[in-house]
Amino acid sequence: MAGGSKGAVYAAIGANSVVTLAKLAGFALTGSGAMLSEGVHSIADVGNQVLLAVGMKRAERPPDAEHPAGYGREAFVWALISAVGIFFLGCGVTFMHGVESLMHPAEHHESGASINLAILLFALVAEGSTLVYALREVLHQAHERGLGFVRHLQTTDDPFGVAVLLEDSAAVLGVFLALGAVGLTSLTGDPRWDAFGSIAISLLLGLVAIFLIWKNTSLLVGKAVYIDDAAKIRALLESEPAVERVVDQSAVVTGASSFRLSAELDFDGAWFADRWLADHPAPGVLAELQTPEALEAFLRTFSEHIATELGAEVDRIEARLREALPKAERIALEPD
Repeated sequence: MAGGSKGAVYAAIGANSVVTLAKLAGFALTGSGAMLSEGVHSIADVGNQVLLAVGMKRAERPPDAEHPAGYGREAFVWALISAVGIFFLGCGVTFMHGVESLMHPAEHHESGASINLAILLFALVAEGSTLVYALREVLHQAHERGLGFVRHLQTTDDPFGVAVLLEDSAAVLGVFLALGAVGLTSLTGDPRWDAFGSIAISLLLGLVAIFLIWKNTSLLVGKAVYIDDAAKIRALLESEPAVERVVDQSAVVTGASSFRLSAELDFDGAWFADRWLADHPAPGVLAELQTPEALEAFLRTFSEHIATELGAEVDRIEARLREALPKAERIALEPD
């Protein structure tokens, strides 16, 4: 698992924990609906990022008798739980509070505006710092894969870096929405702006949650590797002189940093025979085949040699695949 994703998750937990306390204190002092929404938003962020940290830890467990393929996909389970938490706690609770505040506006107190603004500016700095950290790590991963930023977000198998980036982006945008709501409430004296701010923040969280739910569900079901990786695998297999053609190929994501590869290959029997003949010229072989017993012995020896060579060739191709694609942790090549 990418170390950068781990760092981004832990940095977000620390920053959001402090920001959560500040926002809830602001709500307690001023009664601002937008501040409550931001407080709930930050509570959801902290809870979800703790779930991501748990998922990272559990996904790193080695294979055992009960789970011979390892625990890599558990990363997607916890990331999915995190996304569902964003939807119901972050989006749902905030939306309901916004609607209630719109239907029953609270009395506006001008004295609380400066407190809320100060807290939100502090939150902007803290959450902006974690966003910059997460953005840097995701850009680094995209550069390593040779992809653009958006394409990387769409195709990456690492749910942690994407989740933290989107949650931090939503947190920063949510602070701007809250600043606008608090500012407009202060300027107009109309507390409904607070409610509009809460609803806008909830819709923002809902969009983030839906994207993360879709992405992690796809990975859990068994998503194929990125198309460029699949093409790289096929090109490597087809470049092998012992392989006549690739009959079938399947590569499925099994974790944030691993996938399972299987392929059915039609090996070129003539290629193996030519290699054997290079060390055993045909005239010499023919001269030895004077009796039925000699022919039987030759066929046994030759068949054993071909079976051994085929096994060695499979092992060599698997080693080459692992070197070219370090994430291919489980490889199964089958002769057609």
